[in-house]
Amino acid sequence: MTSSQQCPRDSVSVLDNEFLQDPHVHYAWLRESDPTRRVVTVTGMPVWLVTRYADAKAALTDPRLSKDYRGMGRITEREVERGAQRADISESVQAHMLNMDPPDHTRLRKLVVKAFTARRVEALRPRIEQITGELLDEMAANEHAGDFGIDLLDEFAFPLPIRVICELLGIPEDRRDEFREWSNTVVSGQEPQAAEQAAAAMADYLLELVEEKRRNPMDDLLTALIEASDDADRLSGEELIAMVFLLLIAGHETTVNLIGNGVLALLRDPEQYRLLRDEPERAASVVEETLRFDGPVNLATFRYTTEPVMVGDVEIPAEELVLVALGSANRDSDKFETPDRFDQDRATSGHLAFGHGIHFCVGAPLARLEGQIALRRLTERFPTMELAVPEEQLAYRPSTLMRGLERLPVRLS
Repeated sequence: MTSSQQCPRDSVSVLDNEFLQDPHVHYAWLRESDPTRRVVTVTGMPVWLVTRYADAKAALTDPRLSKDYRGMGRITEREVERGAQRADISESVQAHMLNMDPPDHTRLRKLVVKAFTARRVEALRPRIEQITGELLDEMAANEHAGDFGIDLLDEFAFPLPIRVICELLGIPEDRRDEFREWSNTVVSGQEPQAAEQAAAAMADYLLELVEEKRRNPMDDLLTALIEASDDADRLSGEELIAMVFLLLIAGHETTVNLIGNGVLALLRDPEQYRLLRDEPERAASVVEETLRFDGPVNLATFRYTTEPVMVGDVEIPAEELVLVALGSANRDSDKFETPDRFDQDRATSGHLAFGHGIHFCVGAPLARLEGQIALRRLTERFPTMELAVPEEQLAYRPSTLMRGLERLPVRLS
């Protein structure tokens, strides 16, 4: 069957859970037949979906596609009046660099970019290796505790990055389960009222934490951000809370899904698993192919047109919301040969998993390092790991933003 036969036109009108469970079949049809198309989200918000690699890469750097949350608010409010739903998220967690254009974006990014340089991230390697080893030991001890093996997300893919980002920011680890619940709800976007409540709860906690750090400063990134704000008046109170909110969510969400999606890709093809197990130096290549093949971010966060913009052969009017489909761009056959095949030997240069341009993910070096250590150590420690359930029983989280499994049951040996 052709992709158009498998995926009728009406099936890509709404970004609902059916779409999100297997977006790649829909993306294939869109790239071929309707690469820049107006669709609606599950909450009824109309958006333009950009699916081809060349168009996506251009859109990510086009200054006419704004990220400013204030302008975004005006447009979404207009659509709410027409019947759409949205989460009314407080400005205290919206005023971060991902939701801003230059010069505000430039000012805020400078405050955190030094914490995520390759050199500083590499200095974290021993601690990441130590945490990974501890989690692997716990997994081995708990393997026979349940009937369906181990949920790799609960036991490994989630606790590794949340412990790392909490230590980097100086956040007590005992709140990690709450962070996971809040983060899952916020990035889902399926239930606006629940997202509002989760964001508010997280903001309240972060405000308390900031005040505690002011009283008792430590050698961590959060204290450094506070001191930069106090000394140079470069961060408002809302910007500070929003920055920590962004770093905390982005600092673990992307890596959780990178690890989970990477493990699933390897388990689907025992030969690919064996290659990494026998040649651990392949870890970097495996991470890059995972990012391309099934990256942790499905659709980049909202942009909006400040004037009419041509995307391919389509003119998007001014004041319209735009979603760039990173997952689709990375499977465009005009860029990558046989894109639907996971191949750790392919050239992955140019993939858009972490975005492109000024909003390229500042935490990419850390996510890559965590992913490399996690996948290498997993295959070394558990050389015969396999899925504990049929693949058709696996489900993806109902999120337009994140591409990640709800659970990943495995048998370690």
